[in-house]
Amino acid sequence: MPFLSIVIPAYNEEQRIGRTLEGTFEYLNAQSYDSEVLVVNDGSRDRTAETVLEFVQRSSGRLRLIENPGNRGKGFAVRNGMLQATGDIALFYDADLATPTSEIVKVITPIADNRYDVVFGSRALDRSLIGTHQSAMRETIGKAGNLIQFILTGLNFKDTQCGFKAFRREAAQAVFPLQQIDGFGFDPEILFIAQKQGWRLLETPVRWNHVEGSKVNPIGSPIKVLMEVSTIRWNDLTGKYDQAANLSNLKSEIAETKR
Repeated sequence: MPFLSIVIPAYNEEQRIGRTLEGTFEYLNAQSYDSEVLVVNDGSRDRTAETVLEFVQRSSGRLRLIENPGNRGKGFAVRNGMLQATGDIALFYDADLATPTSEIVKVITPIADNRYDVVFGSRALDRSLIGTHQSAMRETIGKAGNLIQFILTGLNFKDTQCGFKAFRREAAQAVFPLQQIDGFGFDPEILFIAQKQGWRLLETPVRWNHVEGSKVNPIGSPIKVLMEVSTIRWNDLTGKYDQAANLSNLKSEIAETKR
């Protein structure tokens, strides 16, 4: 079983996925632990899959291509990959590598040290770490959206949308089966579920650069996300996030074995 699994959702990423895999394996090859990389192809219409398969042949069995049943959304792709990851820690990040691999240590070390179970990157905690900013309009929409998310979900975090999140394997296997949202609104949902289940969450500042070529519509996507987020409370009230009866015992057992 590898120590670290990296999950990369990809939709029409032919132009970027090669550089991202190069950077990912350059980082992993310098580490002493075993690792795996899973690229989840979300129904791409370009040569994303073919590009990944070229890397599979020279990855020494550490790279897998997972095919979604058509274009199902980023949330579906992440869930599919995280549930198939076999590492002690599973980290997902975007195909544009907006957060560089140098930040991986920030999100996996608190989990490896058994201080937290879910650690996720934040662009808002230390904005001096942002190299290339989004447009002023996008940043304003993001701040307003985060405030609305707090009102709707009670999640007291500065940035729930940064696509750089690591989970202890046991936490991932408990959280992701309950995820309901397949679109971009899945980020606050999985944090909501994790917090509801009692897993230890940490938001940590990471370096980040806006990368051109985003699939996110600056107006339509935030509205769609907020519409999806508005369903989180309803899902909770209707029992869709109810945890397994033995989850608290499972977490206690995990804590004991990690000491």
